[in-house]
Amino acid sequence: MSDRPLTLMTVQAHPDDEVTSTGGALAKYAAEGITTIVVTCTDGRCGDGPNGVKPGQPGHDPEAVVATRRRELEASCAALKVSHLEMLGYHDSGMMGWDTNSAPGSFWSTPVDVAARKLAALIEKYRPDVLVTYDENGGYGHPDHIQVHRVTMAAVELAAVPKLYMSVFPESSMTKVGERMRELGIGLDELNSEEAQPEGWPDEKITAWVDVASVIDQKFDALSAHASQGDGAFFIGLGRETFGAVMGVEAYVGVGFSGAETDLFEGLR
Repeated sequence: MSDRPLTLMTVQAHPDDEVTSTGGALAKYAAEGITTIVVTCTDGRCGDGPNGVKPGQPGHDPEAVVATRRRELEASCAALKVSHLEMLGYHDSGMMGWDTNSAPGSFWSTPVDVAARKLAALIEKYRPDVLVTYDENGGYGHPDHIQVHRVTMAAVELAAVPKLYMSVFPESSMTKVGERMRELGIGLDELNSEEAQPEGWPDEKITAWVDVASVIDQKFDALSAHASQGDGAFFIGLGRETFGAVMGVEAYVGVGFSGAETDLFEGLR
């Protein structure tokens, strides 16, 4: 084994995705002395403005949203004890079909090979032992999430990593969220936005279940840091106890290997 500290890198689409997809793993492994890196590919300019104002509505200032979301991202990473935050530098592309998909500088309109070279340079810089991306659908079909998958897969062809995973939402967790909602008397219309409904992966296809209960308060605090965005408000509104019950285990699918793991660094230490 090398004396070099083990390193985890996660590749994310927008500010706040670092929490919902990998927040527990980032906090858990940081607590174990592992170097953690978050690469955020876009600036989040298509997120909510003050009072929930949406892109294209009066009062939505993309540059102000970018500044707010950068501050929130830094606060989130501090809560998760992330070692290094890197911004890939692209504009948020917005939801599929929006005019912003093709706007100059948008992540979706950027050639995959161009963005992949930028990501590969970061892989070579940090030499992660474990790299985490999204599945080919990006979890829920957002163009930036799909692009993250494509760019990451191209980048690892240029700069190899020992272990590559996709973060996913298991069907069992989606069922648990629904059950908790019913227990709390919350209607499904509370989760009616496209961004709130990732597609569940069959549990039997998941290769790693990572227990993050020991750091669930950090994950909650990190999501709370993204106060300007409504997407996480539902989960924060559940309170810490219920949040821990539904978000206390993270699921991953290994790329190019199978197994039943509880540690993303299995075989590396």
